[in-house]
Amino acid sequence: MAIKRRDFINRSALTGAGLALAGTAVATGALAEHYGLRAPFLAYAVAGVVAAVVAWTCIPETKPGRSAGDTSALPTSGFGAQVRLLTAHAGFMLVSLVSFVSAVARTGGLFNVIPVLAHDRLALDTDRIGLGLALASVVGLVVIYPSGVLVDRYGRKFVIVPATILAGLSLLLFLLASSYAWFLAGCVMWSVASGVGGAAPAAYAADVAPSGMNAAAMSAFRMLADLGYVVGPIALGLAADLAGADLTLAGTALLLTVTALLFARFAPESHRA
Repeated sequence: MAIKRRDFINRSALTGAGLALAGTAVATGALAEHYGLRAPFLAYAVAGVVAAVVAWTCIPETKPGRSAGDTSALPTSGFGAQVRLLTAHAGFMLVSLVSFVSAVARTGGLFNVIPVLAHDRLALDTDRIGLGLALASVVGLVVIYPSGVLVDRYGRKFVIVPATILAGLSLLLFLLASSYAWFLAGCVMWSVASGVGGAAPAAYAADVAPSGMNAAAMSAFRMLADLGYVVGPIALGLAADLAGADLTLAGTALLLTVTALLFARFAPESHRA
């Protein structure tokens, strides 16, 4: 089956983004090591300005122009009407929920609760914990492009549901880990789940966006997903203090699984190969 040009570009962009993130981590670490902690911030500032200039001067506009009085490109006007259209679509709200819960699990569980659990229960030092989390990033990078092939060939739900459930199972593996080897196994399982499922929710949100509202839909999707990065550390940190790390991780795993099952049951498939 031939690969659509748009699908190939999307997968290539995702792979490029992953490589950029990995390269950025290495480069900023080297800058901080040799030139101090201020150097990475200065480098980011310079790179941001350069990228903005390149985007403004070299990248063509992709939104088609429309004549005065032509509102065919926009199905509705006004922020409130657009919000009503988006929230009325069950699939869009459910895929936003999947991304929100995944972000909560990542920043609240993987980056905050799990390191504390690994230090207290397995007596791991920061170097070994950092190595495991770095391994998670590398393995996740490897599976990004193949996951895009799966998303385009078999559909979005085919990837989103099992990947979200696998993420929940990885939290249980962290919870039951009795050695460093099991901790690393949890890191690998999480990275496979996040790498495989990373592109599919955004593709689903783009598929179900109302005509002429692609930018608004993707902005709303990103806002709801990124909200999880803020809520996650606060909510799971508080839960860990009140109920303990074990119960917090188990609850997060259950939340991921329930969210995946809700999406499987009520969200329509948005893409047919």
